[in-house]
Formats: sequence, structure tokens, C-alpha cells
Amino acid sequence: MRTVTSETTATDGPVLPSPRRRHPRLGRLPDRLRARPYGPLLAFLITSAAFCSAWVARGTFPFGNTGRAINDQANQYVPFHRALWDLVHGQAAGDVLFTWRGGFGQQFLSDYYTYLGNPFSWLAVLVPRAHVDLAVFAITPVTMGTAAAVMTVYLGKLHPGPWWQRGVLGACYGLCGWALSDASYIPMWLWGLVALPLLGIAVEWCLEERRWPGVALFVALAWFGNFYTAMMATMAACVLLAIRLITRDMTGRQRLRALWRASTAAGTGILLTLPLLLPSFLSSGSAQPTQAGAFEPVRIELFLAGMLPATHLWGGRPRLYVASLGLILAGSFLFNAAIARRTRLVWAAATLLVVASFQFPPTQYVWHGLAVPNGNPYREAFVFSGMVVVLAWLALAHRPRPLHLALTAALLVAATFVLRRADDFGGWTWPAVLVGGGVSLLALVILALGEKRRYLIPVAAVLMVGVVFAESTVAAASADARRSRERWAKPVATSNGSINAHFDAVRQVDGWPAYRTDSGAPQSSYNDALALRAEGPQYYSSYLPEATYQALEPLGYGFKNDGRTFFGADNPVLDAIFSIGARVRPGAAPHTWTHEKFPAPPLVTVRTGSYASPHPADSVYARQENLLGATVYQVPQVTRGGTATEQTYAAQCTPGSEAYWFSPELYGTLTTGGAQKPLEDRMTGVISLGKVPADGEVAVAVRTRTEGATAGEHPVGCLDRAALDTAITSLKSTGATRVTAGGHSIEATLPKGATGTAVFAMTDVPGWQCTAPVRNFHGLVATDIPAGTDKLSCTFTPKGLRPGLAAAALALLTLTAVTVAGLRRRRRPDAGTGTGTGAGAGA
Repeated sequence: MRTVTSETTATDGPVLPSPRRRHPRLGRLPDRLRARPYGPLLAFLITSAAFCSAWVARGTFPFGNTGRAINDQANQYVPFHRALWDLVHGQAAGDVLFTWRGGFGQQFLSDYYTYLGNPFSWLAVLVPRAHVDLAVFAITPVTMGTAAAVMTVYLGKLHPGPWWQRGVLGACYGLCGWALSDASYIPMWLWGLVALPLLGIAVEWCLEERRWPGVALFVALAWFGNFYTAMMATMAACVLLAIRLITRDMTGRQRLRALWRASTAAGTGILLTLPLLLPSFLSSGSAQPTQAGAFEPVRIELFLAGMLPATHLWGGRPRLYVASLGLILAGSFLFNAAIARRTRLVWAAATLLVVASFQFPPTQYVWHGLAVPNGNPYREAFVFSGMVVVLAWLALAHRPRPLHLALTAALLVAATFVLRRADDFGGWTWPAVLVGGGVSLLALVILALGEKRRYLIPVAAVLMVGVVFAESTVAAASADARRSRERWAKPVATSNGSINAHFDAVRQVDGWPAYRTDSGAPQSSYNDALALRAEGPQYYSSYLPEATYQALEPLGYGFKNDGRTFFGADNPVLDAIFSIGARVRPGAAPHTWTHEKFPAPPLVTVRTGSYASPHPADSVYARQENLLGATVYQVPQVTRGGTATEQTYAAQCTPGSEAYWFSPELYGTLTTGGAQKPLEDRMTGVISLGKVPADGEVAVAVRTRTEGATAGEHPVGCLDRAALDTAITSLKSTGATRVTAGGHSIEATLPKGATGTAVFAMTDVPGWQCTAPVRNFHGLVATDIPAGTDKLSCTFTPKGLRPGLAAAALALLTLTAVTVAGLRRRRRPDAGTGTGTGAGAGA
């Protein structure tokens, strides 16, 4: 007689695994030798093929001319993957700890962990650099397919059943609404889709009291990929563990042992990631703060509408759906009497509590690590989709009755009808519910009939695979099309002739570390310095330090995203301060670029004595002079006229000098000398107005849409180019005679007998240590030169790296000791087999 646990019944059926094949000499083959990758492979193929088919249907690059990169995919992920390519191929200015490209030198370890942690990101280094963007796009279907494959394995751990049925439902998970609508362009988040079933398998091993080292490694693998979604997947794994502890037939002692194994393995796995996790956590704490708003749950009808198949609601709303096949099966779960009542009640209650927690602010903060998400607040939606697929599998594995399936399908149609007037109700939702749901119901009925008529099972298989593939392709294409209509998600190019020419122009004037090269404007991404191998201020990262913001913002550099994105400024004084000796600009012909080289001080200069600008302290021009150490501007009084929206400004400067403008509060259009320039408030830094005419009058007209704002008291500064040239010559003559830059270090050779303060042209971000005590010089790194010193060096070490490495070493030692002890026990002649027990022990 077969032992019955709380997750199965004594009734056998066609959903159970096929009988074990006999080997001619070995008899029955063990489970590990009988395992076949058919189910995971099927799930991978359905998922990746459906997603790529949506690209084909939309004519999206590389299957058409429609841009693929949206929002941060273009501005962050592609540039960071190009930086990874440079790093691996030995062409980076920096290393994994630090990059000299962007932000005048920034930490890179936290950016690597956050943006490049997905293991499939390394696909980008296997292709030519010109095709890195294509590799980044390929990460999405590959990761989604992998998640579907791992979910297929996890479903088999929960309950045995035909590989193709598990594969189809695994694809339902890999093609869930969160993956298609929220994370399809975010490669590192997609690893959370893999982490959830991966940790589910780890939970099963803990319950079976097997493979403690494997559990720890699975936890580490989940957290190495991306800590943000891994944290959500880990919380979901805690829910799965609690469910299984309640529903499995176990003694109290067995439950305690399972809890102990899970907690120790999880702790060890997370400690293994601490060299990345701890520096990232500390970097986040020192990053420029953002003004994220409080969580406000969406209206209940919108929340429920997010569960309907092929629905893509606008904005930060939940995308909770899976294909209609999964929804119909999950809906029949409670009706299935072949499943033990306790199992049905516990799984259903847990799923409802999880989805309800998405609407409750305190639990939402818990899901997001006690932080307010800056963007879509429903980033944990994949957890609910995963649980829905589990319910669908448990229902399917226990042969749901056609009447129950029909009832669930009818409820789905009724719910769609009730929610049809929700804001921006998806145009493909009705076809997915009626057609997809109808075909799904037909396939399941045919499958039930196949218990007596085996020839019908292939028909049901084809229908189930086909409906998930077709419905998910339509859902993916619809989500892509609807999202692209939003202003923030307008697709842009990440490779074309102009970008290639821009890259070539930057390379032609490369002089690092003798001087920096600014890639100029217009930018093709917010991280052009990384993407084009330049060393300008352009940088966009969630970890951009507050210290960098405090150093660059007062100098007239434009920024956005609350200061986590900085742009360049074509200003010769700023060039001199930050050792910029070359700049690229657009050429006269379309899609062409020119370059210019000019004298620049070295990266390390020497200042003697003190200097204070004679101009008003609140002027951007005075702040630039304080860093330069010389008076090079004339800052005149301005006369303001006009109206609130049509403002005029007039000032008198020395004829022949160069006029500059700075008005961070105004958004509109500036007109001077017959030329127009756009003003985008804080995104627009210091801009050139051209040479001052012979009459010395600087006249500016501003048409603005910013109510109640003006250009301030000192928007105009007139540069004396001869004075600037003198200052640059002085800084070159007294500054470092030789500068070498390592991956995360810099060394300067100073003139003999140099005294005063050595100023490094890099912002004083946390982590710099120099051979002399570091002090802040108007936001830059500086040291007082010790007597008799002609060499200075500084090294950057991310805060938290050393304790993180120590903790990881301890975890690795523990993992090795446990593994070795386990191997030694197995080699003893009297050692037991250590096989698992209970339902779901097999794969």
C-alpha cells in the first residue's frame, strides 16, 4: 500500500511518472539517472520563443527598425554592459571597484552588483563591442526562459507529473505579467524571476534534510544576481517553507530541523554575497537622496484588473496575471477534492494573504526592504504569479474535473465583464479571456478524456502549448506597444552610424590620464562617458554619492533624477578645474562629429595660500573661481524687465569677453543675438551666450513656463579668456609633472620642493585614502603636501568591502567544512543512503 501524505491521495492516474525503466544489468535506474530535461527545455523554448515572437510582430530591433531600448535600458543597462565589456577586455579606465569614466571618478562595485549581477549579463562580453546592446536585449528572453525551466523543476519537486504539463505551466510563470510588462527591459530584476523557484527547490531540500551546501549555494546564486528581487524571492521562500511545514506529514522535531537547516543555509548563502551586498548597502546610504513619494494603493478594480490575462494598465500599477490556462487551473484548485482539504486551505489562504499584502502599506514596505520604491510600487508582483502557477500545477496534477474547470472559466469571463471599464482596460484582454480561455478549457477537457483515450493526450498537449505561446506572444506585444506610448518609455536607438561616429571621435582625442576627454552633447544616453569611453561628468546611477552632487551642483553642471544623473557643461573654466583637455561636438553634416583639443592642467594641481573670489558668494561663477584659484570672470549686475513669462535681462561686460548664462529655476527658451537655446531648469547647466559685442551689452530674453521663477541675481558671467589661460599655465607649471591612474588608484609626481595643498580633480566620495590625510577642497579630494614629499598617491576602497570579504571567507569555510564532512560520512561503509521521504521527495 502506498503511503499517503497531506498533498496527495491514494488514487493513481496518468499524471504520475512513467514506470522506472530497467537497465539490463542495473535493474531499476535511480531518479537522478532517469531525470530528463524535456520539461525544463520545453518551458524555456515556449517562453523565449513567445517573447521573441512579440519582437517580430512589433518589428522591434533586431527584427525591424523600431527602437528596443526604453528608459533606463538605454540610459543605464546598455552603457553599463559596455563598461563590463571594456573591463573584461582590458580597455576600461578603472576596475570592478572604481571607474574613472563618468562623474569624474565613481565607485563601480555597487553599480556592478546592481546593474550587472544577472549571470547572463556576461553574454555581453562574448560579442563584439558594437553589438553589446543586442546581447543586452537577448538577456531578457534567456533569463525568462531560465526562470520557466527552473519553475518546471520546482513543480516536479512539489508533486510528480508529466514533464510536458509541468513545462507548459513553467512557461506560464516565465511569461507572467510582471515579466512582460514591468521587468522585460530590466535584466537584473529578471533574475528575481529565476530566484523564486530556485529558492523553492532549496526549501524542498531542507524539508527532505538533504543537500545543505546546495541550499546555501542556491541562496547565494539568488542574491548574487540581484539583491533587490532576491530579497523579495527570499521572503516568498519563507512563505513557501511555512506552507510546506504545515501541509506535510512531519513530526515537530522534523519541522524544527527543517527550520534550522533553512535558516543556517540562508544565512551562509547571504554571507557569501556580503562583499557585494555590504558595500552596496553602504553606498545606498551615502547616495544622493531622492524624493520618493509614499505608497498609495491603486483602486481595488484596477488591482483586480491586473490579474486578467494580456492586461497592461498604465503607470505604476500591478501586473499580476498569468496566461488564462494557469488562471483557470488555479481557480479550480479549491474545488479539487482529490487534494487534501488542509493543503487546499493553507495554499489558498497563503496566496490570498500574499496578494493582499501588496495593497497594505506596512507590508509593502517590508516587501521592498523597508524603503519606498522609486517607480512602480508593485515590484514584487512575480511572487503572486509564481504562487498562482503552483496552485495551477497542484490542481492539474490531481486531475481536475471538467465541471470545475468550466465553472472557473465562467468566473473568469464574469470578472472580465465586471472589470471591463477599468482605466485603460487592455484591448487584448477580451480575446485572451474568450479565445485563450476557451482553447485552454477545451485542451483540459480533452486531457481529461485522454485518461481512457490515450490518443487524445497529444492533441491536448499541442493545444496547451499553442494557447500559452499565442496568448503570451499577444500579451508581450500589447504590453510593448502600450508602454511605448508613454513619454518616459519612448524607445531610442543604442547603436547606429551616429553613435559609432561619436565613439570614434572620442577615441581619436583620448589622452587619459594626461587629461580627460568630454564626450560632449547631445548625449545618446545619460551614461555616455561609460558608453563612449570618455571621462566627463556624465553619470547616472542610483549610487551616485551625495558628495558628488554637493561638489558638482554648485559649479553649474545640469542634473536630474534628484541629483542622481549629471550632464556635461561646455564651459572652459570647468574644463580647467577637472582637467578636461578634449571635447567632442556635432559636425556640420548630420550624424558626424568633430573634436577639439585644448590646454588643460594635470589631474593633480598644487595650490599655495588661500583664495576667495571677489564676486558674490552665491554666484556660480564665484564658486568656479574658488576651485580654480583665480579671478577670470566679470559678474555684472543685471537689469530685469518684461513679464512673468516673457522676461528680459540686460548687463554690461567687457567687449570681446565670453558671456555665460546660468538659470536653474527657469524652463523655456532663451534668445540672445538672434539665436535660441532651450532652458530645462536644473537639467541645463552653464551655457555659452557667445562673445560680448563691441557695445558691451549682453541682452537676453527668456520665454518661460515656470511660474514665479526668475534667473536670480547673477545669471550672467563674462569670461576673460586671457586670464583663464594665465591661470591654466600657472596650474600646469606648479602641478604634477606626471600622473598615473590605476584601476582604483592615482599617483602624482610633484615638482621638487612643492608645498601647499595638492588638489585631485575628483570628487571627495567616501572611500578615498591617500598617503597624506585627506581633506575636502570645495568638494574635491585634497591633501596637504608633507615636507620633502614629491610623490602622492590615493587608493579607493569601497566602504564595507573588507568586512564583507571577511564574512564571505567565514561562510565559505563553513560551506567547505560541511561539504567535506558530508562526503566523508558517505564514504563510510556503514553510512546510510540518506534518501528523502514524504511527498515531493523526488524530482
